[in-house]
Amino acid sequence: MTDTADKSGRATTPNGTAEVRAAVEAYWAAAGARDWDAFAATLADDVVYDLPQSRERIRGKERYLRFNQEYPGDWRVRIEQLVADGEGRQAAARTLVTAGTERMQAIHFFTVDAEVRIATVTDFWPEAYEPPAGREHLVERY
Repeated sequence: MTDTADKSGRATTPNGTAEVRAAVEAYWAAAGARDWDAFAATLADDVVYDLPQSRERIRGKERYLRFNQEYPGDWRVRIEQLVADGEGRQAAARTLVTAGTERMQAIHFFTVDAEVRIATVTDFWPEAYEPPAGREHLVERY
């Protein structure tokens, strides 16, 4: 593989498509199992999570982990489609999320770092919404 440089100019080696897909699959499996240690292991320390519909952003592994640990309800997620770029840096997933009787599809975009940990996540849900109260301590609004 050919070395490239990341935003900071550090030399990196591209990951393979299979590695990126496996990272996203591990992320969803750990989240679905509520295995927070395994979930944290999939994340870069400086992960950034964006929710454009609610104009929220979470920066850092600890905050993002807490956001997921504190998220209410008994939801389940199933990956319906997962694609990764040929350069081993990005993936997109379409999921079916169920919470009780409610079913909704969402689209998620991921980037990974050189260690194939999730560096960014952007979730697109069907409708724009105001964020529920109680997570202000974890998010910034934009």
